Amino acid sequence: MKKHLTIFTIILLSFCLFGANPPKYKLKTPTGNPAEFKESWGYVVMSRSNEYNKEMPVTDVCYFSADVNTYGELIDIPDRNKIDIGDARAHMVVVCSGRALTHFSIDPSYSIRKKLINDIVAAAKPFDGVNIDFENVPEKDKSHFITFLADLRYKLKGKIFSVCVPARTSEGTYPYKEISKYCDRVFVMVYDEHWSGSRPGPVATPAWCKKICDYAVKTIPPEKLVMGVPFYGRTWQSKSHAGAWYFSGANRVMNENNVKEVTYENDIPKFTYSATVDVTGYFNDAYSVLNICRMYEEAKVQNIGFWRIGQEDPDFWQWLKIKQK
Repeated sequence: MKKHLTIFTIILLSFCLFGANPPKYKLKTPTGNPAEFKESWGYVVMSRSNEYNKEMPVTDVCYFSADVNTYGELIDIPDRNKIDIGDARAHMVVVCSGRALTHFSIDPSYSIRKKLINDIVAAAKPFDGVNIDFENVPEKDKSHFITFLADLRYKLKGKIFSVCVPARTSEGTYPYKEISKYCDRVFVMVYDEHWSGSRPGPVATPAWCKKICDYAVKTIPPEKLVMGVPFYGRTWQSKSHAGAWYFSGANRVMNENNVKEVTYENDIPKFTYSATVDVTGYFNDAYSVLNICRMYEEAKVQNIGFWRIGQEDPDFWQWLKIKQK
């Protein structure tokens, strides 16, 4: 099984990230022992496969992603041989964007569903497993989603079958316990506590993660549970100056920003002004990610997962260890 990254590899990754100009700020340095899990799942976007390194302590690589198009056809199937993942297992991720498309894809009264299942099974042949990431299941299609998973599970003989579920503390549209009956792993996406349209805040605070974890460990068998951790961060600006305006609104904005001249470009009035905005950002480094991982470790979580490879602080990898089988 893989060891955590060597110091040389970490230095090399850091140089690739920062170049010859290291940051002027200082981050907290973790101390103590690495967090240890049985499995470590990492998502790799195929168009950015160069960001994956087979020395990373990752047992399961999720290739992102095959998609369902407007006609219910499976497209953009990842190439299993595009990157060398060493001893890790390879999973084909399948996504379905949009509530309407998801409805027509999983409702058994439409022929799309049966064909889609058969297409997924056929495309999965080079892979060790299939990962379903349907994040737009309408509430009324809850039972259809469960039977879709059951039917797919039945046909995916010999494959590891995993399903992504959003972070929850109650059943809702994605019932953890029921979903876990039909798959080998349930990947809980414990991120986006704060999102692009929310007030500024961390993608996932430790306290919020613990609430999700407490619910997950009660409803998902321990060998099937994979707790997701975000590598990414977000920024927010205090005020957006983009938008569509009424005539009265455009005049108000010009007055508020002391616009003194309107020019005409192709006979269309045009104005410009300069503005200053305050930007607030929250991100994750090795210290913050390890903090969450250790909380999961203390909760007896066996498997961890990350969205996504390439977004991480490279120093983190030396703090993750895979248990020897």
